[in-house]
This record gives sequence, structure tokens and C-alpha cells, in this order.
Amino acid sequence: MSKNDERAFWASAEKHLIRYGGTFDPVIIERAEGSFVYDADNRPILDFTSGQMSALLGHSHPRIVSAVQRQIGKVAHLFSGMLSRPVVELAERLAALAPGLDRTLLLSTGAESNEAAIRMAKLVTGKHEIVAFSKSWHGMTGAAASATYSAGRKGYGPATVGSLSIPAPNSFRPRFKNADGSLDWLTELDDAFNLIDSQSTGSLAAFIAEPILSSGGMLELPRGYLAALKQKCHERGMLLILDEAQTGIGRTGDMFAFQRDDVTPDILTLSKTIGAGLPLSAVMTTREIEEAAHERGFLFYTTHVSDPLPAAVGLAVLDVVEEEHLVERARYLGEKLFDGLSRLRHRYECVGDVRGRGLLLGVEIVKVGQSNSSDHELGSTIAREALSRGLSMNIVKLPGMGGVFRIAPPLTISEEEIDLGLRIMCDSIEAGLAATADITSVAAQ
Repeated sequence: MSKNDERAFWASAEKHLIRYGGTFDPVIIERAEGSFVYDADNRPILDFTSGQMSALLGHSHPRIVSAVQRQIGKVAHLFSGMLSRPVVELAERLAALAPGLDRTLLLSTGAESNEAAIRMAKLVTGKHEIVAFSKSWHGMTGAAASATYSAGRKGYGPATVGSLSIPAPNSFRPRFKNADGSLDWLTELDDAFNLIDSQSTGSLAAFIAEPILSSGGMLELPRGYLAALKQKCHERGMLLILDEAQTGIGRTGDMFAFQRDDVTPDILTLSKTIGAGLPLSAVMTTREIEEAAHERGFLFYTTHVSDPLPAAVGLAVLDVVEEEHLVERARYLGEKLFDGLSRLRHRYECVGDVRGRGLLLGVEIVKVGQSNSSDHELGSTIAREALSRGLSMNIVKLPGMGGVFRIAPPLTISEEEIDLGLRIMCDSIEAGLAATADITSVAAQ
């Protein structure tokens, strides 16, 4: 009997935990190291999503462990009006990485950083309408939840007044097409802002966007889109907020995803990757915007604003990324992983599309013979088969969003571990197709 089947553990979980979305994997995780987590049987499970897309340096990286031990012995938390050296040093380091975004606010979670960014944009512009993509995910709190359209909108009452959305560009299923069938994103964007203009009360404050919409199905903004979006914003006196929770700190093969397009946002939010699995987030903006916000009385006091412990971790993350050349490594390994996933697409008809950038990739599972129809059931079956074989993959299961695997291994993953993951994916697809065929055969009898 597997130790993962411990009845007392699962009975206690069922009795005492509030379920917060989906179901729990049927394993008990006891420890984690490098690219693997280990269950109650001490079975290694290759983590192809870096925890919740956050363990940028893998699990229990010695530099992170050392930074936590060292800083917690000095000072971990302070009154919000006090400053420590790690906080100022991290703000300085981030400013050097994103020229023009000279001012930083350090917080805890992605939702919190987006709340602060939206609050700042409203205060500085004197407006209240916030636009986001129809498949966005910006967090589960207040204004961030109101700018989240991929899930969680029903049953909670009114969203924040002034919440508007436009369709997210989807190159796999384009709404507007060029003559060759490719996505005509410029016409789509023009059409979308015509609709925004018709709905707006004249109080457009900001557009908040992910460069790659992760929960939305790994939808990447095409080259040129970001520049056009910023132009649309500035024509209307709006600020452009980029949420780089998952794309920041090297994961896409650039330090920040916006750098590929040479477009700097007015406000940048970071989380997940900057803390390498610990709760750390940041809001970055220009000197002009920060000073205007301060003059208007910008208020965002929270219990853990400017805490020294997570700031020290953020500094360690940046050190490792620089010293181990992980931005370049993400670009190199991303190409290797993309090529391997593309081979699966050519081999299996159920793999409809492979997309993304660097070590942030999506694999969409579709119904065989119906490439325009995502196959949620087959995708879930493949995920179960993969976990049983020692591979953890996160699949988007939300209605209308497609059965899309989000592949985001640690930047420290080895080539051998990538090959292992691809082999397990191959075996899992084979098993998933066989299981689906068996069910279809039984149903036909």
C-alpha cells in the first residue's frame, strides 16, 4: 500500500481544509529539491511547472536557503515605516534591470502588486476604468479580481465599477484573419478599442496585460502588439500596466518579456519568479508617475510592505540568475523543449498546438479530427497518467479555455531532465489515447 493513501491524512484534509479551486493531486508531498518534488513513498516527481509557476531556481536552492537563514537571523519583518538595506538594494537592482522604471514598491503577492498598480493608475490619471484581456488572470482580490476574466466572476456580486475587457489575441484560433489565414491582430485590436470607446464613460485609467496569458491558455501577444497597445493607451490618456508575474526574471529568454518588443510599460508588476517560491512581489514605475502619486497622497500600507526577509531572497534570486546566466539558459533550453514538444505535435493528432517563449510554453490538447475543439477530458487523462509516471504538469481546466498544459520548469533544469519529461509526456499521451479508445469502444457496444 502506498503511503500516499494514508487515510488519516486525507480524512483530516477533507474535514479541515477549505477547497479553493479544482481537486488536490492524490499524493502527499514530503520534500522538494531541484527539479523534483518527492511524495510519501519518496518517489521523485519531475516538476514541470515550478510549483505554482514560481520556483524559478528549482526547489531548495542552496543560495535561497542560505539567504533565508542569514536574513531571518538578522531581521525578517519591520514596522512599515522603517527601511532596511535589502529593500533599498533590491529596488536599486531592479531599476538597473529595467531602465526608466526607477521606483519600486515591494509587496507579497501578485494580486497585491496588481492592486497597488491599479490603485496608483487611478490616482494619477484621476480616472477609474480598467481594461484587461478577456482571458486574463491578475489575482483574486478586489480590483485584481475585477480585471480577471478567465474565471471566478460568477456568484460574488458586482465587479469593480469600470471593469472592461477586450478579446485576447489567439494565433491558434484567430478571430480576424489575414489572407493567408494568420491572425490579423491589428484589425482585432482596432475593433476591440472601438468597442471600448463606445462603452467608456470617458474615464479610462489603464490597461493591465500579461505578455503571455498563462491561465488563459498560454496565449502570447504577437510581435508588434505591445507597441500598438501602448499607443492605444496613450492616445486615450491611459497607463499601460504589464503583469509579468510569470514572464519576469528571465523565464521567457529576456529578463522581462516586454524587452523583446522594446516597449517599456508605465507600470510593471512582478511576483512569483522574483521570490523563487517565497511571497515577494514588486510594483515598478517611472519617477514621474511615482512623484505624481505621492503628491496625490498614494496610500498602500500593508503589514508586509518592504519586509527585509523576502527582499533578501529577491537579491539572492537576481544574483543566481546573473551568475548562472539563466536568462540565456532559458532561451537555449526553451528552444530545446519547444522542439521536443513540436515533435509530439507532429506525432500525435491530439496535440493541436505548441506555443510560448523560453521556458514558458503551452501544449493544447484537441479532439482527434477536430483541431478547433479542445479536449478537456483527454487532457485531464494525460495529466493523471503523467503524474502516475512521475511528471507533474499543470493543465488549464477552466471552461472555454481549452485543455492547455502550462509547461514552465525551473530555469535550473538540466537537459537530461527535459528529455525525461518529454519521454514521460510521450508515454502519457499514448496511455491517454488508449484509455479514451477503450472508453469509446465500451460505449459503442
